[in-house]
Amino acid sequence: MALSMAAKASDFSEPWKSADRALVVDAYEYNSIDWARLATDKRIVAFINKASDGMPPPYFCFGSDTDVKLCKALWKRHAVTRELFQTRRVVAKALGMKWGAYHLARPGNPVEQANNFLDFADPAPDDLMALDIEGNDPSQWMSLDDAEEFARQVHRRVGRFPVLYTNGKTAQYIADNRYKYRLLSRLPLWYARYKPDIDVHFPMGNWQGYALWQFSAQANCGRFRCPYRVAGTPDNIDVNVAPTNAVTLRQQWPFGGLIDVPPDYLASVPVPLSREAALAGKATIIYADVATPPTFEEMAAVLGSRWSKFRDGFRMPVVKTVPRRPGFGIVQYVAWKRAGQRSPEQLDAAFAAAADPVSTASTTLDRGQR
Repeated sequence: MALSMAAKASDFSEPWKSADRALVVDAYEYNSIDWARLATDKRIVAFINKASDGMPPPYFCFGSDTDVKLCKALWKRHAVTRELFQTRRVVAKALGMKWGAYHLARPGNPVEQANNFLDFADPAPDDLMALDIEGNDPSQWMSLDDAEEFARQVHRRVGRFPVLYTNGKTAQYIADNRYKYRLLSRLPLWYARYKPDIDVHFPMGNWQGYALWQFSAQANCGRFRCPYRVAGTPDNIDVNVAPTNAVTLRQQWPFGGLIDVPPDYLASVPVPLSREAALAGKATIIYADVATPPTFEEMAAVLGSRWSKFRDGFRMPVVKTVPRRPGFGIVQYVAWKRAGQRSPEQLDAAFAAAADPVSTASTTLDRGQR
C-alpha cells in the first residue's frame, strides 16, 4: 500500500497552534507519565514508547565479579523496561490512544536488531513501528545501508514497514541520495526539527511532507518557555504534530506502507507562473511530467552495450569463407580471391601457380582466361 504525504504550506509553519491538528507524545523509560492528567488533553491521539535499544544484553553472565554484576544489572534494566513498556501499552489503549514503539538503532547486526525489536515490542496489527536513526555517523548509529536491511527484515516478519525517525541533516542526506537509498527515502518520515518554520529546511525529494513532526523536546522546551506543554508529562517530553486532524490520523495509523514517488524535480520542467499569481505571494510550483530518470543499472547496461560495439570496431574482420588448407598464406589468399567461384581443380591449379615464388600475376591460369 502506497501512501501520499503531500503537505500544505501551513504544515511547515507552527502547525501545532491550530487546534484541529492531532498531537502525539513519545517517551522512553525514564519519562514519568501521569496518565490521568495526560488524558485531559484531547488533542493527544497517540503515544509512542521506546522499545528496544540495539541488541539485547547477553543471556549468560561470565567474567570477573564486576562483569557479572554489570551483566545482571543490564538484564534487570532490560526486564524492567519491557515490563514498563507493556504496562504503558495497556494503559494508553485503555484511554483510547493509538500505540506505537520505536527502536534505537545501533551499529551493526541490522537483521538481529530487527528481530530484537519485534520480539520486544510484539506489535499488534494497528501498532506503529519506528526505526530511530539519530545521525549519519556509522560509528555511533546504525548505517543507512543497514537501516534499509532492518526495514526489510521487519517487512519480512510482519508484512509492514516501519516509520523512519531522524533529524533534519540525516533526512536531507537520504533525500539527496534517494536513488541509492530507495527504501529509506520511501518510508513515512517522522521528522525531528525544533524550529517554528521548516519550509526551507524540509528534505524535499520522495518526501513531500511528514507523517509526524517532532517539534518540542528538551532542546527547545524548559521551565519558562516551550512550544507546547502536555499535562502530566515532564518539560523534556517529546511532542509531535501530524499534518492532519485526529480522525484522519487514526485512519492513517500505523503508516505501514511506502510513500508514493513523485516526479524527479531535477529532471522536471517547472510550469511558468502568471505574474498575478507570483505577486500574490507564496505560490506552489507545478512540474510538468517527464520520463523517469534511468537507474544506475540501466545506465551501466547501455554503456556496456555501446562499449562492446566501440571495441568490436577495432577488431580485424574474420573471413569465414577462406578455405582451410595447410600452408594457406597471403600468396594463396590472393590466388583464391582471383579464382572467384571456380571448380576445385581450378583452385588447385591457382594455388599451385601461386606457390611458385617466381610466378607473378601472369600465371598460366590468367593466360588461359585471356
